[in-house]
Amino acid sequence: MINTDKVAGPNYLAPLEKAWYYFRRYPIIPVGIFFLLVFVAIFAPMLAPFDPAQGSIRTRHIPPIWLEGGTAQHFFGTDSRGRDMLSRVIYGARIALMVAVSVIVAGGVSGTIIGMFAGYLGGLVDEVAMRIVDLLLAMPFLLVALTVVIVFGQSLTQMIILLIIFSWDNFARVVRAESLRIRRDAYVDAARIAGASNIRIVFRHILPGVFGVVLIVASLRVGQLILIEATLSFLGAGLPKTVPAWGVMVP
Repeated sequence: MINTDKVAGPNYLAPLEKAWYYFRRYPIIPVGIFFLLVFVAIFAPMLAPFDPAQGSIRTRHIPPIWLEGGTAQHFFGTDSRGRDMLSRVIYGARIALMVAVSVIVAGGVSGTIIGMFAGYLGGLVDEVAMRIVDLLLAMPFLLVALTVVIVFGQSLTQMIILLIIFSWDNFARVVRAESLRIRRDAYVDAARIAGASNIRIVFRHILPGVFGVVLIVASLRVGQLILIEATLSFLGAGLPKTVPAWGVMVP
């Protein structure tokens, strides 16, 4: 009798599933990876063995150390211009973190302020702010990024400004919703009755209440911004090829 049972093939996703399990089981692992990224970004000049922009014809296309022909001198190998890939990866961490932190700070501050005033004041301020947010959400970000590159060219400052424009709305929506809840609390009513100005109420009473959700949005946004920066650079809509960014290094 012929056995017709199907033979299960190799599970290529097993390592990823196992890694995801440990990431969820032990939160210290992603936290440790983040702080390692911060450490590498800060001390990149001391950790990188070579200048990331310096290349040589004699060192072109050296494979990584774990492949045949690899050397310990160039642990990750070299690219087509002879530049050390390990050094470029290390400096790429600095670029990625600088972009993410710049966008989080600028977009977070502006989005939080707009969201607090929109939620607390309501009326026309809330309506205008939310319609601008809806407009940004409706705009195709990648198409806008490609158009900006075609018109103005590639630069780090330009990409950071573009990401800030499309990031503050994430903070504004969440902060507005939280401000709508807080403005009905008794201590806010007491401050209003006592004659406190709107600016004082917003920054003295609303801001401490929304600070927690701002931190949550910021922590979630860091990874997204690093991925967006790498994607834009890979597609040619981000950083120039001369900059050691992670997206630029993808063949």
